[in-house]
Amino acid sequence: MKPILIAGTTIVNLALICYSIFIYSERKTKKAGKRVLTFLTIGVILDITATICMIIGSSKGPFSIHGILGYSSLAGMLIDSILIWKSRLRNEADSQISPSLHLYSVIAYGWWLAAYITGAMIVAMR
Repeated sequence: MKPILIAGTTIVNLALICYSIFIYSERKTKKAGKRVLTFLTIGVILDITATICMIIGSSKGPFSIHGILGYSSLAGMLIDSILIWKSRLRNEADSQISPSLHLYSVIAYGWWLAAYITGAMIVAMR
């Protein structure tokens, strides 16, 4: 495996940890607190970095089925991050996350997990 793909794999695993801590914390507190925002933001940054590494290291080019699934899941988490940050900035004293935004977070995280699992399956089948 190319070193850039090893780096991308390591980084995407770190993104998984950050996203999982984010979704657990967000579900538990239902607030856009520092912990929620920190892990979501770090997760998105790691996810973008991992995606770049995977594109550079891929021999199939940037537009495979898994690539499109990955881009859409990254977009979902990026949109989630923007919406949660906007919610926090709008209601700084009361940073409650609305039920609809919470549902979106769960769906985006589930979609991201689907992309993560398919990526792991592709690597395992090689």
